[in-house]
Amino acid sequence: MSVTTQSATHEGRKEWQLLSILAAIQFTNLMDFVILMPLGPQLMRVFSVSAQEFGLIVSAYTFSAGIAGFIGALFIDRFDRKTAILTLYTGFAVSNLLCALAPTYVILLAARVVAGAFGGIMSATAFTIVGDVIPEARRGAAMGFVMMSFSFAQVVGVPTGLVLANAYGWHIPFYMLAGTSTLVILIAVKILPPIRGHFDHRTDESAFRSLFSLLTKPEYIKAFIFVSSMMFAGFAVIPYISPFVVSNVGLSEGDLPYIYLLGGAATMFTARYFGKVSDRIGKHRAFALIGGFSAVPLLLLTNLPKSPLWVTLVVTTLFMILVSGRSVPAMALITSSVEPGKRGSFMSVNSSVIQLSSGAASFVGGSILGTSASGQITNYGLVGVLAVATSFLSIYLSRKIRSTEAKNVPTPLEELPVEAV
Repeated sequence: MSVTTQSATHEGRKEWQLLSILAAIQFTNLMDFVILMPLGPQLMRVFSVSAQEFGLIVSAYTFSAGIAGFIGALFIDRFDRKTAILTLYTGFAVSNLLCALAPTYVILLAARVVAGAFGGIMSATAFTIVGDVIPEARRGAAMGFVMMSFSFAQVVGVPTGLVLANAYGWHIPFYMLAGTSTLVILIAVKILPPIRGHFDHRTDESAFRSLFSLLTKPEYIKAFIFVSSMMFAGFAVIPYISPFVVSNVGLSEGDLPYIYLLGGAATMFTARYFGKVSDRIGKHRAFALIGGFSAVPLLLLTNLPKSPLWVTLVVTTLFMILVSGRSVPAMALITSSVEPGKRGSFMSVNSSVIQLSSGAASFVGGSILGTSASGQITNYGLVGVLAVATSFLSIYLSRKIRSTEAKNVPTPLEELPVEAV
């Protein structure tokens, strides 16, 4: 084996280790978010709270993550990426332990605020590391690999958590997350290399001035508006899929797990595939194609009449594949649009934009919907039309995103100091 081949093999192995750690971090982060909603009936019964009060527990994470993203932008680029993500991950693990130990509704609510604060910035930092280390030519595939964690959380994490919760109580999934996070931290300390390449691009600009420039620079504003439109197109529809297919399409509540199991299983494969396609044909073109085709399931789902289970599953699976698939080239696009010295702060603000635009989309979608005398949801088709229009807007806006990679080349893993491989 030649020296060049050995070097390439070693480089590939280190990339795989890095991406596996980031995917594991994202898995626990996403698992923490998605497990809470299925636990709703137990939590409402145990704490004797209303649906509205339970909804506050869910939204506490989102709003906390949104606010924390702006705060994180003030300091995140001042630290080694490894130090930053492990510190945030430790706080996240502790917040899950606090959730598991929460004896009252108020304490659980406070623990969810803490989880959102750490989880939101942590997720942004994970994608920042991909942008810092993985060359643009392979970044789509890398993003797809890390983003498979959401599918894995749906297919494996949520069912496992629910089985344990039903058998031993709602605390168990949070104990499981705290324990898993601790194990990942111990492995990450050994495997993750120090990542300080962004220090070479630092300026003497104050933290607040740097944040101000992030929020006012035209190139960054375009990226934030782009990601807002993409998230809006999805989350105007997503929160209302379950009630719609039960009340309008004719599924039973017992059929709902099939939607998420099948959709999650499919996206485990398609996320990586879309990433490779993005690298091969270009991120802009890939986003335009996936985003354009996503209009089909958006309109089909929001106008679906009474249908057998298999028809519904085909439509919902296609929806999950294409609507979530857009995010793979989109994340590769926006991580390439910012200089390494500001990438952490940029992605932290971007995390806030994602959380806030998702919340706004859910609110707008819910405001349009109504309920008929028979209990069916009305105007969902109108929400679908709005989502499609916003989706095509995001395709147009994606053309405005320009890469800075010609001027800023990521530091290869081969050149990073590694503590242990």
